[in-house]
Amino acid sequence: MKKSKAETAETHRRIVEIAAQAFKQKGIDATGVAEIMAEAGLTHGAFYRHFTSKEALVAEAAGASMDVFVQAAQSAASKGSTAFVKYLQGYLTSEFRDGVLGGCPVIQLGSELARADTSVREGIDKGLQQLIDIAVNLSEDKSRAYAQDDAIFTLSALIGAITMSRLMEDPKLSKHVLEVTNHRLLKQSSKSGSAKASR
Repeated sequence: MKKSKAETAETHRRIVEIAAQAFKQKGIDATGVAEIMAEAGLTHGAFYRHFTSKEALVAEAAGASMDVFVQAAQSAASKGSTAFVKYLQGYLTSEFRDGVLGGCPVIQLGSELARADTSVREGIDKGLQQLIDIAVNLSEDKSRAYAQDDAIFTLSALIGAITMSRLMEDPKLSKHVLEVTNHRLLKQSSKSGSAKASR
């Protein structure tokens, strides 16, 4: 029996969701299409009813993961700058560092995505720009250019800190990287708030 459009769409969504989690857990190159389809309870051949290539799946999965991250960031930002900072701080923890499934795909798959085709990076690029805009719109600085620089620095520090912490063998130093970044993020946020209060 032929599947309805709704059933086909749900199957497609499930494949993308499974792929996104598998890529974060094992990496893009190490995850095969057959493995993803088996997890979805489908045959390898069924893959091509939904995607033209693995690259097309990677693009959609990475984009979907980025959308979830951006939506969560936007939700936090809607409650104000303090809530947004707390949301970002949630990533600067040992629990997140040692996990693999949640969060921004740039943190999990940045090096692989950087080498991917432009079509794969489009969703990530769009998401990063959206995150910068979210931070800029929350900024209490009058200069948009300065606010954008501040947002770029914050996101870069966040991504870099988690990556560094994961790579370090010394547990104390690994934890310290997260703590230092967390402290500086708070300091930067407090400074911004003080600047607004003085105006």
